[in-house]
Amino acid sequence: MSISALSPMRFLECISGFLQVASLIGLLLLLFKAAQYYLRRQWLLTALHEFPSPPSHWLFGHWLQFTEDQELSWMLRCVEKFPHACLRWIWGGKVFIQIYDPDYMKVILGRADPKADFYRFLTPWLGHGLFFLNGYKWFQHRRMLTPAFHYDILKPYVVIMADSVQMMLDKWEQIACQDTSLEISHHVSLMMLDTIMKCAFSYQGSVQLDRNSKSYLEAVSDLSNLMIFRMKNVFLHNDIIYNLTSRGRRINSACQIAHEHTDRVVKLRKAQVQDKELMEKLRGKRHLDFLDILLFSRMEDGSSLSDKELRAEVDSFMFAGHDTPATALSWIFYALATHHDHQQRCREEIQSLLGDGSTITWDHLHQMPYTTMCIKEAMRIYPPITYVSRKLNTPVTFHDGRSLPKGITVLLHFYALHHNPKVWPNPEVFDPSRFSMDSAQHSHAFLPFSGGSRNCIGKQLAMNALKVAVALTLLRFELLPDPTRVPIPTQQLSLKSKNGIHLHLRKLQ
Repeated sequence: MSISALSPMRFLECISGFLQVASLIGLLLLLFKAAQYYLRRQWLLTALHEFPSPPSHWLFGHWLQFTEDQELSWMLRCVEKFPHACLRWIWGGKVFIQIYDPDYMKVILGRADPKADFYRFLTPWLGHGLFFLNGYKWFQHRRMLTPAFHYDILKPYVVIMADSVQMMLDKWEQIACQDTSLEISHHVSLMMLDTIMKCAFSYQGSVQLDRNSKSYLEAVSDLSNLMIFRMKNVFLHNDIIYNLTSRGRRINSACQIAHEHTDRVVKLRKAQVQDKELMEKLRGKRHLDFLDILLFSRMEDGSSLSDKELRAEVDSFMFAGHDTPATALSWIFYALATHHDHQQRCREEIQSLLGDGSTITWDHLHQMPYTTMCIKEAMRIYPPITYVSRKLNTPVTFHDGRSLPKGITVLLHFYALHHNPKVWPNPEVFDPSRFSMDSAQHSHAFLPFSGGSRNCIGKQLAMNALKVAVALTLLRFELLPDPTRVPIPTQQLSLKSKNGIHLHLRKLQ
């Protein structure tokens, strides 16, 4: 019988019956999900009963206890109360264990657990490169790229780094005014991007004068904010829901800009490689740079990287290669500006070593012990990467007998580790002597670039860039803080300041 043949009363009865069935099914599904949620929460409470937690809401967890700006201070309160580790409830049925004890860190970083699930939010931007690969695939890529960071390759980079820093300092001389402060983090990011483009990708030209590079940095900043906002908001973890939001739509545009930047770099090098004479010259080099290795390397089966794998590695290193050291350097400058005696002692050490700073060499980098100590102490207080995470693929038992089951997500919180008074007495005090030759530290007490087999592959490159930049800057400028604009640290993909980092720059005669 067709719908048109039904009487109005019969039609309404059919609709009513359908709604009743739909309501019953919906109620049953709701009850099923509620039971599933309850059982999951009870299992978590039992499995993790050995680990403490600040009071949390049964549904919203700790989500409502702080704003984004208060997250780090909330974390430090946890450290004071729970000196080894504590739980952080994302919502009532999902929890992370945050660890900030060096012995706990050593155990987790010594394992081969995969990255946590929420790193998948970064893959539309960074793809499946070295940072996000796991297992044997990760091992293959790590082994392939390690030669790009051999010290024989890093040595000539010092001159390139110095040129990029001097270009930034020349710009500061033109725009800096002693009466007004300068927001330095954007300038530092451009300089570090210039450095990594020339060192790792043999880029010819000046990134610091290129409008496309400024667009790339803006896209990276936007992507970082969007990604971290999604990670922290459990209601946006579903791809369908997130893609319907304005933030979800913004990601596509920002990813396109970032990908266009890296694609230009790869396209230019591929065009060079098509020149047979140049290709033979590159192959004949004793050491290849990062992009050379990506283009010429072969896997064990003889295959080269696919275009997708190539872009992922370039995108990942382009971002991390400039953002992490730029973040570190901006905070180092701030730390030296707020501790003038230490800044002056570094300057005197550098002046005795470099004179007017017209040249700086690889050997000089190993002859500035006090400056290196100050750099490390600044990175202890302001670690560029605040945490990394792992998802346990097998249970783990720590030295004190406490255990975690398989499947739990562990946050290795470096910021909390570096501010843990059980590890670093008076952690808020800037004290470079913590890193003197005769000081004793736990092997996993200081982790500015993570640790274990998955530590930052470019950490030596980053440290060299930091030393060059600090040395040359202190020879030309005195750094002074702006007391009206004190930075507000905030936990993003790297440790940023919500209101920027503003310093007064006084040119030295």
